[in-house]
Amino acid sequence: MRGSLKTLVLGGLGGLALGLAAWYFGGVGFWAGEADNSLLRPADRETVTLGALVYAAHCAVCHGAQLEGEADWQTPNPDGTMPAPPHDATGHTWHHSSELLFAMTKYGVAKAAGLDGHLSNMPGYRDILSDEEIIAVLSFIKSSWPAGIRARHDALDDRLSSRN
Repeated sequence: MRGSLKTLVLGGLGGLALGLAAWYFGGVGFWAGEADNSLLRPADRETVTLGALVYAAHCAVCHGAQLEGEADWQTPNPDGTMPAPPHDATGHTWHHSSELLFAMTKYGVAKAAGLDGHLSNMPGYRDILSDEEIIAVLSFIKSSWPAGIRARHDALDDRLSSRN
């Protein structure tokens, strides 16, 4: 990597690690007493800790160390692919069910969403991450959302599970 990019990536990963350590050793904060019956476990400290580490190693390079995504993420790249979206509250990740998020991460966006011909730089991680690691990453992401957005995501999962 070039010097400035390497410094930015390493600095972002260092910031993520420091933030995770402060959260871990400082208590669970708003996670205390929170119930979550979905596929994701944003209230589980071990799962979220694992997710933060896996995210830093596999996802942060595109989606950002602070979950901020790439600049101008809603405008296609010249090759027709979309920039990596943010996974924080400003993005659209929480608009998708936990099951769809899991499938997109495991199999890739086009296959999971049934979008033939969809161009994406997002690889499927089925041969790279275990199912538990994928759940951990998504749990880490969800744990970063404000309580209101987590509640809306839970309601989405509840609506979809009641249809089955």
